[in-house]
Amino acid sequence: MKALAKTRTIGGSLAVTIPIELVKTEMLQEGQIVEIEITKRKRNSFGALKGIGKFTEEDRMKDRE
Repeated sequence: MKALAKTRTIGGSLAVTIPIELVKTEMLQEGQIVEIEITKRKRNSFGALKGIGKFTEEDRMKDRE
């Protein structure tokens, strides 16, 4: 089972909490050793420039013809 989790700082370390659904499904208990695989999630920038409007002739760089 896969789950997304956000890192947070605790002392000088980073910690990741395990979602309760995964804890219940895997019947995890405190003190157990688990194996994790780290995969950074790519940022989705879709819509980041929403509302910026269309380019106009004024936006064109004059030295680029």
